[in-house]
Amino acid sequence: MPDRYFPSPAISANDGGVGNTETGVATRTEFLLPGPAEALGSLLGVPVPDLAGEGLPLLWHWIYLLDRPAQRDLGVDGHPVRNAVPAPPGPGRRRMWAGGRVRTLGPLRCGEEATKHTQVLSVREKNGRSGPLTFVVVGHRIEQRGQVVVDEEQDIVYRPSATGPSTSDGDAPVVPVAADEWSIEVSPTLLFRFSALTYNAHRIHYDRDYARDVEGYPGLLTHGPLQAIAMAEAVRRNGIAGGRRFEYRLTAPLFDHQGLVVKATPEAGSVQTAVRNRYGRQTAAGTLWPLDG
Repeated sequence: MPDRYFPSPAISANDGGVGNTETGVATRTEFLLPGPAEALGSLLGVPVPDLAGEGLPLLWHWIYLLDRPAQRDLGVDGHPVRNAVPAPPGPGRRRMWAGGRVRTLGPLRCGEEATKHTQVLSVREKNGRSGPLTFVVVGHRIEQRGQVVVDEEQDIVYRPSATGPSTSDGDAPVVPVAADEWSIEVSPTLLFRFSALTYNAHRIHYDRDYARDVEGYPGLLTHGPLQAIAMAEAVRRNGIAGGRRFEYRLTAPLFDHQGLVVKATPEAGSVQTAVRNRYGRQTAAGTLWPLDG
């Protein structure tokens, strides 16, 4: 099926966003305060750089310029079902963040205004084992001082409302954390606080009864964006010379009781990153390149 576009949203002006019904672009402008970045640094136990000079670390723009939908626009799962980019392709479809690509073209600084433009770039339909799947690519451009400083594409998948995979490692032995790995303790508290920091109401991250009884998961889901940020932070944490072009993908569900272990490995011209659970199963992978790589 050829690519198509969802109808553009009607974003209310008092919510800080403006929807353009002709171009399908949602625009949001806000003054970037240091508070969210300081909160993320405390949450992960990582240093916060000079936010007004050096700017935000890679992927930290995800805690700024957020959509804040009205409560009446949320579906049963906590995601918006209307007045949002993207909107679900149909009732009852479940949303998953599958991966994305980010180019950092300049520093995104706190203490200044920034503007984000969001639009659906493409939609592709496909039949999977569980039924119809809708693959959506959402584009974001963040501008500051009249220049594009972040250029991003996010890959979103909508699947049928059948119960989710009960992925379990059973009696697999725990794989010890190696010297070049970083273990992040995942708890319901951490997941809830990350959801709050990103204004993400998806119930699979904090409502264990819903995750188990409605979506069929064996635990709370660890956010895909949290795993991606952990990969980027593993590069920064180890002092590895990284780059400004990051591509990542989520390869398997990661649940709260399975931990989160992240690694960054320099290679010729790139840095390879990965997340695994405590039993050794990989759940995310990413590559960081120089901008012109």
